[in-house]
Amino acid sequence: MGKKLLIPIIIVVLLVAYLGGSYNRLVTGDERVRGAWAQVENQLKRRADLIPNLVEVVKGYAEHEKEVLTGITEARTKFNTARTPGEYAEANAEFNRALTNLYAVVENYPDLKANQNFTELQYELAGTENRIATERMRYNEEVEKFNRTIRRFPTNIVANIFGFEQWQYFEIDQDEAEVPEVSF
Repeated sequence: MGKKLLIPIIIVVLLVAYLGGSYNRLVTGDERVRGAWAQVENQLKRRADLIPNLVEVVKGYAEHEKEVLTGITEARTKFNTARTPGEYAEANAEFNRALTNLYAVVENYPDLKANQNFTELQYELAGTENRIATERMRYNEEVEKFNRTIRRFPTNIVANIFGFEQWQYFEIDQDEAEVPEVSF
């Protein structure tokens, strides 16, 4: 009687150990994705905070360029209300269009391009853009690992039991993928 009871107990213990291990791997992966996303948000917020400073410097030179400055303000507002990677990607695309328009205005004001505050803000913004790209890449790598994990058998069963879902990639708008035209 003792041996017959021992085998089911061992099977239950092994099953519980497997489920616990799988659950813990999923929680770890989920937290890694959340942490990577927080870094993306951090860098996007940094950029959103730099933009008003850049706009203020440009305002003094380009009072009549209200449409461009309004576009940037609207893009920043959209960014501040974004909550999901998709919404952030959409806000990011709008930000990029607004900045492209801003830089087009700057080309019309040679004194502005030479302004030290403007130059410093441009460098800060360029550095932030690089940080955003790096953090987006890290986030997407973590999403790929996590999504792969929850789709694989038998972990997909554990993921379904505990309600783990795939994360959304941070993808760029197709317009952003095109190389901008530069002319002198």
